Amino acid sequence: MQSGYFLTNYLLGYVLVVNIISFSLMGLDKKKATRKKYRIPEKQLFLWVIMGGSLGGVLGMKIFRHKTKHPQFRYGFPLILLIHLVLISMFWTGILPGL
Repeated sequence: MQSGYFLTNYLLGYVLVVNIISFSLMGLDKKKATRKKYRIPEKQLFLWVIMGGSLGGVLGMKIFRHKTKHPQFRYGFPLILLIHLVLISMFWTGILPGL
């Protein structure tokens, strides 16, 4: 097995898990907000998005209609997603050297 193959699978698995967590946290925080319960800190939501869960964060924001009026979320999550997509495309095309 080649190390590049292992690394690619590992990264894909990591990104998948982080996006699922990010998406789930948005749904859980929305549920807590409607029930007036203890909320998930915004820093934690941003941390999961920055760690690679940007697609899950954006989808969670849209699907659950959560944090859509807050500019830092409304513009921040899509901006982080864009940065992630640019970095992935640079890595994929070889512009950004491999790990």
